[in-house]
Amino acid sequence: MSVAAVGGRRAHAAGAAALQTTPTGPQTTPQHALEALRRAIVAGELRPGQRIAQEQFAERVGVSIAPVREALRMLEQEGQVVYRPRRGYFVRELRIEDLEEIYELRRLLEERAARAALPGIDALALASIRRAADDCAQAASRGDVAVQLEANRRFHFAILDGGAQPHTMRLIRMLWESTEPYRAMYYNSAAERRRSNAAHQRILRSLKAGDADQLVAELDAHRRRALEVLRRVLAGGS
Repeated sequence: MSVAAVGGRRAHAAGAAALQTTPTGPQTTPQHALEALRRAIVAGELRPGQRIAQEQFAERVGVSIAPVREALRMLEQEGQVVYRPRRGYFVRELRIEDLEEIYELRRLLEERAARAALPGIDALALASIRRAADDCAQAASRGDVAVQLEANRRFHFAILDGGAQPHTMRLIRMLWESTEPYRAMYYNSAAERRRSNAAHQRILRSLKAGDADQLVAELDAHRRRALEVLRRVLAGGS
């Protein structure tokens, strides 16, 4: 099922504030272009199925076209955009079957990463994870989808990244990147933003208890709920 129309209606909720194009720290020009493209995709300014006007985007973010092309090649490797000969780059559209495959791969890989990481999550690491959960909750209360997406990512990777499994984490990151526009659709619902925050609290409790089976179960339930919502969204429901 093609979802360009659905993306046009829903993903814009991430907000134009996510599209600031001024670098926030030391960056190379390609990094600046890459981050600007990511923000545009998350905010829904560049929607699934939409052609990316490279010259216009380069002018908008204040760079030449070369770093924009380099950034687009990186996004193509991640699966966020596709290149069509003689037509250019387009934001990738996903069918529900694609999302189901990606979420199943995430389930397998994230269980492996979570079980490996849990023994190393000490009080300091737990405090960092809790701060990310708090940032998610605060962004949700403001309806700031872009900030909640960033904090949600920080929350999950603070858990998964501690297991010294670089190849597993590289694949997990690639899978996350490929569905970023659709994650914004999920967070468009205030009820789902609250539900996500409640799931984060359950995940935190399992971390604090050091219960690997419960942690995996909570992560699975959290992921499964997101997929259920996206199925409904892509089918044209609310």
